Amino acid sequence: MYQPRKNTIIHGFFSWYIQYIIKKDFCLFNYDQVSLKTDSSVLILANHFSWWDGFLLFFINKKVFKKNFHVLVNAENYKKVGFLKYLGAFAAEHRGKDVLDTLNYAGNLLDDPQNLVLVFPQGKLYSNHVKSINFEKGVMQMINSSQKRINIVFAATFIDYFGKRKASAYTYLQNWENEEYISLQLLKSAYNKHYDNALMKQTEITE
Repeated sequence: MYQPRKNTIIHGFFSWYIQYIIKKDFCLFNYDQVSLKTDSSVLILANHFSWWDGFLLFFINKKVFKKNFHVLVNAENYKKVGFLKYLGAFAAEHRGKDVLDTLNYAGNLLDDPQNLVLVFPQGKLYSNHVKSINFEKGVMQMINSSQKRINIVFAATFIDYFGKRKASAYTYLQNWENEEYISLQLLKSAYNKHYDNALMKQTEITE
């Protein structure tokens, strides 16, 4: 598997740069504040529709969660976007056992309360206009390979222009108070309920 790499200078530069381009390219970035258990790690489950998704949530982590950021990406993006590995990106190098090892690695990351892991459960990019979010099975492998002391946070992001030249981004967050028993269907259902509520709030915005 491809693991994250540490370089304080590169990480510091891109942390600044991501904040800079968000401010430059968006006229507004609005996101929720959520309360978390401080002695537990954070697993963010988010919709995936654009190049911006990981960067927006990296910025939210910097401002809200303040954890060590990690994100599961595919091997193509890990290799193509060279700086991602210095921002906590990791990926499966091959199919089969390497995928399982990567998911177990993510579960081990979640055992450290200082860590945050971002996952896009859809597995690939979809339109920002889809009605529901599909979940790949690997999400449960990740959770089950951890000690399950996790804050599970749902994130739903939408982008609209309204009357502006630049877009406005809105990320709706919810800390899911999960049951002791978690199944893929339960997780998917709870996330999509949050997604529906977020979409409803988004459609009520006017200028």
